[in-house]
Amino acid sequence: MEKDTFKDEIQEMSSDRVRSSSLTWRCGYCSTFKTSSEVSSRLWFSPEYEEVVTVEPTPYITAPGPWSGKEAVSKAPDSTETEQQESSQTQESEETWSEEKTLVPLWAPTLSSLAVPACQSNQFLGPEGHVGIEVIDKSANRYSVHFPMAGFYLWPVTGLGFLVTAPVTVRIAFDSWGQHLDLKLQHEKQWVVAGPLFDVSVEPEGVITEIHLPHIISLPANEVDISWFHVAHFKDEGMVLERPARVEPFYAVLENPSFSLMGILLRIVSGTGVSVPITSTTLIYYHFHPEDTKFHLYLIPSDSSLIKAVDDEEAKFCGVRLQTSPPVDPLNFGSRYIVSGSAHLEIMPQELKLSYRSPGEIQVFSKVFAGRIEEPIVLEVTEKRHKTLVWRTLVKPVELQFQAASAPPTLSVVAFMKEHRRHLQARLGDLNGILDDLQDSEVLTEEEKELVQQSPTQQRKNETLLRMVERKGPQALEILFKSLNQRDPYLMSYLRQQSL
Repeated sequence: MEKDTFKDEIQEMSSDRVRSSSLTWRCGYCSTFKTSSEVSSRLWFSPEYEEVVTVEPTPYITAPGPWSGKEAVSKAPDSTETEQQESSQTQESEETWSEEKTLVPLWAPTLSSLAVPACQSNQFLGPEGHVGIEVIDKSANRYSVHFPMAGFYLWPVTGLGFLVTAPVTVRIAFDSWGQHLDLKLQHEKQWVVAGPLFDVSVEPEGVITEIHLPHIISLPANEVDISWFHVAHFKDEGMVLERPARVEPFYAVLENPSFSLMGILLRIVSGTGVSVPITSTTLIYYHFHPEDTKFHLYLIPSDSSLIKAVDDEEAKFCGVRLQTSPPVDPLNFGSRYIVSGSAHLEIMPQELKLSYRSPGEIQVFSKVFAGRIEEPIVLEVTEKRHKTLVWRTLVKPVELQFQAASAPPTLSVVAFMKEHRRHLQARLGDLNGILDDLQDSEVLTEEEKELVQQSPTQQRKNETLLRMVERKGPQALEILFKSLNQRDPYLMSYLRQQSL
């Protein structure tokens, strides 16, 4: 089969599957590779550049990890009116929704998309179906995959692809730009990180004719010159720049590549004043409270490592992600956006800046307090400078009930309390409020409450309390669990993190 036929067929086969696969991907990037002190202080360009730049030792700066996306032309189906309205951008009216064909990344989740099983997220799509990926080191995000035959292989959740002519084993890891790209060089030369940084090695060599490296720069916006794209190779002698053979929406292609620590940079000429358009995503997490339901709204680059980092952080506090569509049109780096919604909502902060933060940092988000959810609420994101509506969604009470019911099962209260009994005995502090709750709920009598208070040390008080409640059965443990969540939320959040 010819090379182009391979690619066309594999992209056609994978298009529908790729759209939702990033919802379950559990990969991130790591920072366990060479530090800047291990990299030579010379920056080398490929021969056609005829330019060498001396750089200083690299300080740590934030940089993105893996990206997700491949190209597709999609049109909102006429039968799903809600999905058409879920994400829109208009300069005329809030009631005008975009129905034009728009280039969007295939990973973009929609309200009608089905979640892909987690086991499929660590798979390449090849000529004869899925090819499993071996996790070499989960904590360091190192992977290995064997391609058994010639053809094109795509890792949908990252957008990374390989065209091979014979069986080959590929090892892949993720690294941080911040440990390799000099901050001074980035500022003076106007470098923009445009994709993830991969550490790739292959065995045997010489059988991979193309590698497709993902990027998040929006080409359809017609604001980016293709000549600005470079592939950076980090080697012993420094950073070597190479021009890609071609640049497509959401990926750039290297032909007959050499492999190293590599990723895509955008080099913008100083003084052009160009705003770099990127694909982005919005994430909404639902936090239930009977009196004041809360949402967390994030606006971040379409970087699957960032999405995973936010998912992990929200899981510590029992946040449930709602399925929403991303902004249809590209947004600009550094632009500021206003979060607004239904009149009764309290939103803090109301302004978000679209920028990069390392997955290891807390991502910026808006808290939205909605009170008791009895009616649908509207949330909107508007570009501050031009007052352009870029995203809008509707959240209904029934959707929250469905999401809560479909959330992954957690440890039962009894199992949780049993697992963390030692920590509770050692770490519980002032018990007065907890004892009052238990007495008000008729779990403890006045005499039992006094018996706990009379114990000589804090740990003895904790031990006495836990023993008493355990003897009274599961319902008593549930009441204690609820009281601990209200009285000591930081301790309980820490314990939940240990259970992940």
